[in-house]
Amino acid sequence: MMSKLPFNQGQPQFVPLSTYRRYSEADMLDRSRAYYEDMKRRKTIREFSGQPVPREIIENCLLTASTAPSGANHQPWHFVVVSDPALKKKIREGAEAEEKEFYEHRAPQEWKDALAPLGTDADKPFLETAPYLIAIFGQKKTVLDDGSELKNYYVPESVSIATGFLISALHHAGLATLTHTPSPMNFLNQLLDRPAHEKPYILLVVGYPAEQCMVPNIGKKSLAEIASFR
Repeated sequence: MMSKLPFNQGQPQFVPLSTYRRYSEADMLDRSRAYYEDMKRRKTIREFSGQPVPREIIENCLLTASTAPSGANHQPWHFVVVSDPALKKKIREGAEAEEKEFYEHRAPQEWKDALAPLGTDADKPFLETAPYLIAIFGQKKTVLDDGSELKNYYVPESVSIATGFLISALHHAGLATLTHTPSPMNFLNQLLDRPAHEKPYILLVVGYPAEQCMVPNIGKKSLAEIASFR
């Protein structure tokens, strides 16, 4: 599908900043703490319920992802939302074939040891159980309506930021996710009819947790381990 860029090319054009909202420092502190506490509840799950999720919720979360910054504002991403059971089954088959090859032949023992505490294996039933799969593609170029092409910049970085926005939005809405990354993922281009200049980065599994859902008993690094103040 071809695109129109959401800005004029050529000379820069600017408008007054009208969307920024200033808070008191006390409110900022409260908001930062509240957001951290909410995000701290987020867990990656592998046991999903098949309960349907209203499509509008997914649409709103995708719109949130679309607000992410990107290189030259080219927004080099495309999200394919899959809910069709037959297509989810084909995606599962493709993913499990790659995962089986990974676990049996490609993964070094060190990698298998690192994954062991998470209890993962080549079997991916959640790809059929969850109501939605969102395949996230990065676009090496943008094809305009007149057939001309523009190179996109900082594609992995831009897609990563948008994916973070999306995961946060889905959690905020009350949904659970799993970032699934079978490698390679080019089977998704064929199944989802995406062009060769798009690269699949992540297959995001979205839905409600299953009843009695279990998650690994793991923690996160402390602030001192992840950040330095100079």
